[in-house]
Amino acid sequence: MDLKNTIGLGVAGNFAHHLEQAGELKDFEHVVTVEPDAPKGIFPFYLPGSDTFLGLYSIGTDRLELPDYEANAQVEPEIAVLFDIVYDDDKKVIDLIAKKFTTFNDCTIRKEGAKKISEKKSWGPNSKGIGDKWIPIDKFEEGGVMDHYHLCSFVKRDGILHPYGVDAPLLGYSYFYGKLKSWLIDKMNTQEDFGPLENISKHLKACAYPKQALISIGATAYAEFGEKNYLQSGDEVYVIAYDARQDDSSLQPSPTKVVLHQKVQ
Repeated sequence: MDLKNTIGLGVAGNFAHHLEQAGELKDFEHVVTVEPDAPKGIFPFYLPGSDTFLGLYSIGTDRLELPDYEANAQVEPEIAVLFDIVYDDDKKVIDLIAKKFTTFNDCTIRKEGAKKISEKKSWGPNSKGIGDKWIPIDKFEEGGVMDHYHLCSFVKRDGILHPYGVDAPLLGYSYFYGKLKSWLIDKMNTQEDFGPLENISKHLKACAYPKQALISIGATAYAEFGEKNYLQSGDEVYVIAYDARQDDSSLQPSPTKVVLHQKVQ
């Protein structure tokens, strides 16, 4: 699927313990949230048409290309939702319509001295990963198809498959469904350039008000291997979303399972 005209945004801190494990909690020490478990903010990872590094299309499918320097890169296993963006006459975002979802690797480098989250998120082609198929969203609310999905991830190294992120139900997101959507709309309109965060409304304007947004809604907590091991060339990454009513977390394909499989280079 061609996402080159779709703005790419991510949610920081939407699963308990992820920021602590990633060593990034201090980055947000001055960011005030309305609730203790609220996400910290939104960041861009792809800005269509931008002449900055974020204008380079970074989303791949079958391979992950590490930077050519010591990168300390970690998988960030996430669900990505494709939303239609609805603007009012003043170009404020007034609605987000969830269309479908897939798995996503918001791969991140643990970069010392980075002033913005986005500086850790995109360094070239194939620095992100997206699943091999999409699941249509019947309704982005309780009682919909996403109720029953789980997210898990693995890294295969030297022939051994290691759990990388914990297996988590999508209902385990701190903010989800209507609460997440309302929060996203507010942040897209009001988030200021502050600390590690950026003014998203300015990015929307600079991108000529894109019709759609691909939003990665937060990374799970890490399993022990994921917390202690950065990616290496030769690793294989698996990020899997599965319907717990009919699937398990294995690598076996099924009609209701979405598997992102990337070979690390």
